[in-house]
Amino acid sequence: MNLVKTVVVALIAGSVGVFGALSYVDRNMELNQSKEVHQVLYEGNSVDMGIPSKVNNTVQRKIDPSVEGGFVEASKLSTPSVVFIKNVSNVRYSSGHWMDWFFEPRTSQQVSTGSGVFYSKDGYIITNNHVIEDADEIEVIHNKRTYNAELIGTDPSTDLAVIKLEGNDFPLINLGSSEGVQVGEWVLAVGNPFNLTSTVTAGIVSAKGRNINILRDKFPIESFIQTDAAINPGNSGGALVNVKGELIGINTAILSRTGSYAGYGFAIPVDIVKKVASDLINYGEVQKVFLGAEYIDIDSKIAQELEVEGLNGVIITHVQDNWASDKAGLKKGDIILAINDKVIEGKSDLEERLGYLYPGDEMVLKIKRGDKAMVKNVILTNREGTTEVIKKVIYKSESLKVTFEKVSKVEQNLLGIEGGVKVVEIGAGFFSKLDIPQSFIITEINNTPIESPEKLEDILVKIRGRVIISGINSRGKKVYYPYMF
Repeated sequence: MNLVKTVVVALIAGSVGVFGALSYVDRNMELNQSKEVHQVLYEGNSVDMGIPSKVNNTVQRKIDPSVEGGFVEASKLSTPSVVFIKNVSNVRYSSGHWMDWFFEPRTSQQVSTGSGVFYSKDGYIITNNHVIEDADEIEVIHNKRTYNAELIGTDPSTDLAVIKLEGNDFPLINLGSSEGVQVGEWVLAVGNPFNLTSTVTAGIVSAKGRNINILRDKFPIESFIQTDAAINPGNSGGALVNVKGELIGINTAILSRTGSYAGYGFAIPVDIVKKVASDLINYGEVQKVFLGAEYIDIDSKIAQELEVEGLNGVIITHVQDNWASDKAGLKKGDIILAINDKVIEGKSDLEERLGYLYPGDEMVLKIKRGDKAMVKNVILTNREGTTEVIKKVIYKSESLKVTFEKVSKVEQNLLGIEGGVKVVEIGAGFFSKLDIPQSFIITEINNTPIESPEKLEDILVKIRGRVIISGINSRGKKVYYPYMF
């Protein structure tokens, strides 16, 4: 009898325990599922409304079924035109010992990846400058085939570059316009994040005309389209498209504490991309215009001091003698309010509009000088101060295994130098052992001014003994390199 009682009590206790355990597991599964849903929806840009529970406490975006269909069609139209890019570079190591002069330096191979977009059927591809920067070899993978690409040209001021494949039947992307892009409209980011080819993510346009100060060029043009479509390392150079599958931007940067997606992605507007790509293909160099003036945004403090209504426009802080602005009669303190009847919101807006123009174009400015409203006509010039088209001229030294180019007048004025030769590309040879980096501007050798690549080559080939090469580094600082030849 006691045995039966013991068995019955044990069964009852076991059942209660099992029931309690199952109830506990069920509750925890519900909580975990709820947490998972909460996290996924949050990462999908829904709004967090509080503590996770069985009720879905999130506000989700309402997507029109026709828009969802647009996502599918846009993906079909755009993904075939996006390629995977591998940047293969040989990094040279030097111990700094004098014996390095007699032996080839140690090298290792580094590979980085990014994306690109077909701009034409005959193989021209748009990507970011930072994707192919310092590449010894550029590989493109498209439809499981690998191609060697030729570098056509780069523009660090917009972080764009053009490369080319051999062929004439590649799937080019449909080009849209960034002028009509609206904040809040749906967009897709197409690229190859984390080596995952042909990845598509969706989001909206969060803002336009963003300047985030990431471009290291002396004359940067930053007027980005901001999006919350997921953009990660490897997406650089890929496509930002609208629901029609039209290219509206080239994905370039993310703003993140971790280096991965955090909801802030930035793309170069396609209207700038068209201009830059066309110039690089046709001239090898972007036909930039220079206003010949420096300017800043108007904030509330400046507006109050100058008694200006509103914060649109820019204020001129300096006018360069004998350049376009000076010749048009602009002065320090003038406020530029509009260009060609289009209101200027700020510095990034002005620079974007300048980016569409060519040397020789006439620009009508509406300005305010004190209490007076004025109109000024400005004839824009190139970096040499003329209205002619400039073609990039590169001098290749076979004896030094390096390519050079002359420094423009604009850059000379900016740096406060006369003459100067810029190091463009360094091959495996004598010059590579000097540890002088690309983009370094050589101004003097043993106090002798360097005005042309030919003069630089002639001196370096013949000179012996103690040598001091001086110039300007990428940060604009004077640097000296001492050697014993």
